[in-house]
Amino acid sequence: NVNKLDFTRVAEIERECRHDVMAHIQYFSSICPKAAPIIHLGATSCFVGDNADLIVMRRAFDVIELKLACCIHRLCQFAEKHRALPCLGLTHLQPAQLTTVGKRATLWAQDLLMDLTAVQWSLPNLLRFRGVKGTTGTQGSFLAMFKGDHEKVEDLDVLVTAKAGFSHHFLVTGQTYPRKVDFEVLCRLASVATSVHKMCTDLRLLAFMKEVEEPFEPGQVGSSAMPYKRNPMRSERCCSLARHVMALVMDPLMTASTQWFERTLDDSANRRLCIPEAFLALDGLL
Repeated sequence: NVNKLDFTRVAEIERECRHDVMAHIQYFSSICPKAAPIIHLGATSCFVGDNADLIVMRRAFDVIELKLACCIHRLCQFAEKHRALPCLGLTHLQPAQLTTVGKRATLWAQDLLMDLTAVQWSLPNLLRFRGVKGTTGTQGSFLAMFKGDHEKVEDLDVLVTAKAGFSHHFLVTGQTYPRKVDFEVLCRLASVATSVHKMCTDLRLLAFMKEVEEPFEPGQVGSSAMPYKRNPMRSERCCSLARHVMALVMDPLMTASTQWFERTLDDSANRRLCIPEAFLALDGLL
């Protein structure tokens, strides 16, 4: 039945039961009735949703990591090409001593390299799997299934973690994985956005001074009223998206601070917006 899934029907069930995971369980049970008693046995919605979110975030970081590496590579090529081209250094936005175009580009590359290092560290260390923890993090339902055999529960946790492609899982959780993880994830993304915003702001200022300009395609128009203008629209767009990513950090920060005891559901709708938007906006600006 894997190729015959009717997600329109799932949506109809969700409108009735008002629960996304339960809607899928009811639908899967209807097409696989023999599996119905065990489809969600011992689990909770966060077993499905949180573990899936961690898998998706890890894959999203893979995309960001690759794009960051490409940006750094191109900046290094640019810096090498223009390493001896002199330009005026600016401190306080005032004329200072000479530098070179290539040397200035290494400042941008270094910021992004720091971000790449942080992203690479995050993948194995920050993004651990939630694993098999039960409804409140005690693994009680699974312990009951295995008739009190703690070793089997721990083996199941390790097995499911490995099947999902993770090497580590959280040893302690409530119903959810720690929501501070979301904050740390968005901090990594916001740090990249900060570096891009700084670089593109420099480029916008250099464009004003006619030292550096963005590519201007044949037939491109700079302004509806002043077509001769050469607006740095790519850099402006990057700064606009970068500000959005940086502003999103407050969402998981507030969410982590307001999770009552083992969890509360006011995290859900917020997370479904801020986390995907942060990754999508950063993907767009890179």
